[in-house]
Amino acid sequence: MKILFVFYIPSGGVETLARQRSIALKKKGIQFDYLFFQEGAGIQNIDEQVYITNNDDRIRAIINKNKYEAIIVDSDYPFLSRVRKLGFNGKLIYEVQGLGTFSEADLVLKNARTTVNQFADAILYPQTPHLNELVQKHYPHLKKFSFHNCIDTNSFTYETVNMPIEKNTIIGWVGRIEENKNWKDFLLISSELCKINANLRIWMFTDNNLGNPQEKVQFNQMLTRLNLNHKVTQYSNIPHKQMAHYYSRIGNSGGFLLSTSKVEGFGYAIVEAMCCLCPVVTTDSDGIKSFVFHNQTGKIIRDETVKNGILQAIELFNEPALKQRLRINAQQFIKENFSLEQYSTHFVNMLKELNRH
Repeated sequence: MKILFVFYIPSGGVETLARQRSIALKKKGIQFDYLFFQEGAGIQNIDEQVYITNNDDRIRAIINKNKYEAIIVDSDYPFLSRVRKLGFNGKLIYEVQGLGTFSEADLVLKNARTTVNQFADAILYPQTPHLNELVQKHYPHLKKFSFHNCIDTNSFTYETVNMPIEKNTIIGWVGRIEENKNWKDFLLISSELCKINANLRIWMFTDNNLGNPQEKVQFNQMLTRLNLNHKVTQYSNIPHKQMAHYYSRIGNSGGFLLSTSKVEGFGYAIVEAMCCLCPVVTTDSDGIKSFVFHNQTGKIIRDETVKNGILQAIELFNEPALKQRLRINAQQFIKENFSLEQYSTHFVNMLKELNRH
């Protein structure tokens, strides 16, 4: 069976999900191809067949050549109508991942209703409370499937080979320089923690090709104003396979991954850190509810992001036994609940149910 996955650009959590899903389903005899409308840094991470075009004639030729049994369209609901007009008659699944803040996701799903209901056979989304609420609200009659995303914990895991001895305690951050990722509060928290611990260093992993240019200017101004330029190291477009190395180093340093997002559909960076024994401190961004449990698998910032974020970080620094317990619990929880095997079973069952109708 061949399936086509469609998204705007190879980047971020959606690109990660696409690759992890492909790994999970290969054992089930399912092959994934990828169609992106434009180039992106994440292309370096993908080994499968990739098409990059937004041209109707080219897309029609790709579909006719490969005879896909199903196409998954992530977020870009107008493409559902396009691909039907291009002659695709197989199963068409609209996938919801992320979509920004609650209000942004609400608006997208509201605007998408007519198109999705007319052209899609089903809607697919992770077990995230706000997405579940919005999908139930806007699509009461459309067939719905919701299950956890997955990650290959055998290949993406804590690394022990050729690891340096860390001279500094490291706080990590992953995201685009945009409002929903809440980089401003991250810098404010980091600034206060650097005053407490002069040995602290900040690693920020971003995609310089994406994000708001105006916010990038504000970001650089804030770095200077907070006197953080000498503390912050920025990494752009690190190949995904190398991220396990960095997460492992952050955990080894006695530091943690800090996520300050306002809303996340899932939160792959947090899951990846947990796989690598890197403790996580995160805002209650909704997508994390399935795997971060306060003082069990991580720490959750409930309110007053900057003030409470500082308190949670200090507690983690001061209680090594708690930190170690969180690391072990988090890694074990991801292995048990987000495995490739569980995901592939859910996915195949979804395809079987769709094919019965």
